[in-house]
Amino acid sequence: MDNRYEVFCLADRYFYESLDRLPLAQSTDSVSAPGERTGGAGGEPAGECTGERAGEPAAAPPLVAAFETAERDVPDGWRQIRFGDWLSLDPLATVEGGSGGAGHPAQGWKIHVSAGLGNADKVAAKVWDYCVPRGIPFKFVPSPQLLHLRNSKYAGRDTSGKFVTVYPDGEQQLRTILEELGELLDGEPGPYILTDLRWREGPLYVRYGAFAKRFCVGEHGTLVPAVEDGEGRLVPDSRAPAFHVPAWVTLPDFLRPHLEARNATTVGDLPYRIESALHFSNGGGVYVGTDTRSGEKVVLKEGRPHAGLASDGADAVTRLERERDMLRALSGLGVAPEVRDWFTLGDHRFLVMEFLEGKPLNSFFGHRHPLLTPDPDPADVADYTGWALRVHANVERAVAAVHGRGVVFNDLHMYNIMVGPDGESVRLLDFEAATTTGDNLRQSVAHPGFMAPPDRRGTSVDHYALACLRLALFLPVTTLLAIDRTKAAHLAEVIAGQFPLPQGFLDEAVREITRGMPPAPAAGVPEPHPTPLRTAGVAAVPVTRPASAPVGTAGRYLPAATTDWAGARDAMVEAILASATPGRGDRLFPGDIAQFSDGGGLGIAHGAAGVLLALADSGLPPYPEGEQWLLDHTAPPPGGTPLGLYDGVAGIAYALDRLGHTERALDLVRGLLAEKWQQLAPDLSGGLAGIGLVLDHLARSTGESELRDRALEAAGIVAARLGGGTTRAGLMHGATGAALLFVRLYEHTGAPALLTHAARALRLDLDRCVHTAAGGLDVDEGWRTMPYVGDGSAGIGLVLDDFLPLARAARAAGTLEAGAFDAESDARFEQARTDIVRAATLRLYAQPGLFAGRAGMILHLARTRTAVPAGALAEQVDALGWYGMPYRGGLAFPGNQMMRLSMDYGTGTAGCLLALGAAIGGTAAGLPFLPPLTGGS
Repeated sequence: MDNRYEVFCLADRYFYESLDRLPLAQSTDSVSAPGERTGGAGGEPAGECTGERAGEPAAAPPLVAAFETAERDVPDGWRQIRFGDWLSLDPLATVEGGSGGAGHPAQGWKIHVSAGLGNADKVAAKVWDYCVPRGIPFKFVPSPQLLHLRNSKYAGRDTSGKFVTVYPDGEQQLRTILEELGELLDGEPGPYILTDLRWREGPLYVRYGAFAKRFCVGEHGTLVPAVEDGEGRLVPDSRAPAFHVPAWVTLPDFLRPHLEARNATTVGDLPYRIESALHFSNGGGVYVGTDTRSGEKVVLKEGRPHAGLASDGADAVTRLERERDMLRALSGLGVAPEVRDWFTLGDHRFLVMEFLEGKPLNSFFGHRHPLLTPDPDPADVADYTGWALRVHANVERAVAAVHGRGVVFNDLHMYNIMVGPDGESVRLLDFEAATTTGDNLRQSVAHPGFMAPPDRRGTSVDHYALACLRLALFLPVTTLLAIDRTKAAHLAEVIAGQFPLPQGFLDEAVREITRGMPPAPAAGVPEPHPTPLRTAGVAAVPVTRPASAPVGTAGRYLPAATTDWAGARDAMVEAILASATPGRGDRLFPGDIAQFSDGGGLGIAHGAAGVLLALADSGLPPYPEGEQWLLDHTAPPPGGTPLGLYDGVAGIAYALDRLGHTERALDLVRGLLAEKWQQLAPDLSGGLAGIGLVLDHLARSTGESELRDRALEAAGIVAARLGGGTTRAGLMHGATGAALLFVRLYEHTGAPALLTHAARALRLDLDRCVHTAAGGLDVDEGWRTMPYVGDGSAGIGLVLDDFLPLARAARAAGTLEAGAFDAESDARFEQARTDIVRAATLRLYAQPGLFAGRAGMILHLARTRTAVPAGALAEQVDALGWYGMPYRGGLAFPGNQMMRLSMDYGTGTAGCLLALGAAIGGTAAGLPFLPPLTGGS
């Protein structure tokens, strides 16, 4: 799980959404276009998204009650702007004349003010009353809900506790504000700000960093927030969750005592030796240690006051106290860890527990699930089925024992189930959300794949999670139920087709999951579709359920089968265009959370350029309104937009040129070349390999020799950096992207050295690959192996297919350097192609997307020159439907983490459309610079 995604699920039921789409009850945004902040798909309130099979109308996001301070009138001579989860106030005099161009210096010592939900409005009012008369710029989080999210359990630790930011003008004003405002706010509680240095014992903290929005290339070759160093160079503005002073900055003398106080608290006097950290959240860390008095291995769990908030408002300390009490109530049952100790260090609490031997249930999938192979052995499938049934029965017994002691677990999921060394016995972990059965409460913390609907309370919450576990043990995609609970019947149908389960096992799960939902619509009734298609040539036909089919059966869950190209194409386009929001400024089509970073809604991977490109490559008519949106929002691109092929400017230019807007494409590239693009990483996604490909493409399409020269310059830099210590492999971020650049330039120049570079690049990535138990070849990331197109072996396979015919022809002609590509290399590369095809034909993949899921495997199998087993491609095409969901009469697919739908190229529906078009649609679809292959071997 990537915990960043959960907070983007709060503002919209169907799509990942920015927090600033949670509208304030009284809008304080003076810069948004009228009607923008509606919170719903397609520009309407979310409650109007009809035509779903969910049976539960999507509720419009609640209006967020603003703090009273946020509803104050803007002072005369001040500017007020709402952006993200901040409300900013700047004196107009400094806006017009400030050196940072945003009402304050470009960088310096900034003050953060922490607050809890109970005192935040009072703190904001005191800051306002202090700063406004003195002309000091500041910003604050304008509503309790937004502050709650900023301090929630899985919010970023780098932003935790930051309720107000004050921008002093120099060190003298810094000290004055700290002393005077510190006196006014003395005693106000709030979370500790991990990135900052605390001023005395109050809620004020300081950090040196950027005031103005500036960017530079970071250590991974991508754009990051920047500050200016002592020599005037832009360098990354580090926001790691630990206080530090930049090397060129001197800590003011009046802050030194506070740094000494911070460093005085250590773990040296504890009777525990901390050996490793299991994980961190905003609520604190979880550590493995040893009791130095007894030698016993223990787990220490930390709780930070006022931080790590749950939905009921409980902070990490409250939840840790709750866990301690619940574990004591369960002592002796053998279903949960025993409590060993409870202590305070600084103002943090620590619960010490028995260390449980074994592995979490989720860790068993990687090596035990029988569908992680192209051709599962029926005996292995039967063996796994028996094991899963026994484990589920053991979990049911453990939960029943917990209920017998009057406790509701409230957070049952596969990460919280520890399977013992025998592989079947279980114990339950993490009781911080537990309650007593008499409380009859809703969940306050939940894993997205096991989150009970609002009507479940008390023990019913655990029964819902047990039903989800019945499905997840066989097909771990129950996060989709957060979008649509009727998906459970569809998942059960898929599972029943793969595993020999006893009659009723899955039916019971579906009944429990869908309990209390309205009945399905009558057979033969068209799905309502309020928004007609806006693309000529594709009919807007309502999807009608066959009157002969039983109502509500899983077999009729999707509006079109993925094996039916015409039906699937029309249904996917229907969903994509129904989701479009041309009235918004940040994105046109909903997609991955990367859209909410700088420029994320524009590019190929997750933005409008990629969706428009997928529509064009799938043989569909133009979408003029979408193209105009992209043109409008790239004149110029927003500040901080990345420069690369998949993440930014270069890719937007490529897409616009392909769509016929060559002049805008050239304008964008000229702007790119005015930046310090040579400092970017050598990768394809956001770096020099992708930029070089785009420059070469535009040089050939426009005849501009300067662009060709810059493309060759990029290739030279990439060649010089090959093997320069990168830890990543694959098409997007490894050496394979460089190999693609060299291959394409070789085709256009014939320079043999380029093939030599390509061979070297491919070897570098193949050296990072390993064979799996299923016989496929995956990229080895150290803690997992990856077969996918983006960061896995399938992406390497795509480029191998292009490289080998060229290299073989060059070797036969004698134009290659000696040793660049000999018979041994040929054999190795050919075997790699074969093994990568095997990795692309597994029965189960975690996600549907193009870059990290089944759609990418479909694209590779449809394109490769290597022999594909009979029926393998058809099987993958059919199984893509496992993840499909109806959206407004169309067919949509979930994005990364499977908690919301996505329409984008890299993770969602547009990428699935592209892959199906390549596999069964007869289209010329392919990734940029990886078109369908013709001829050769």
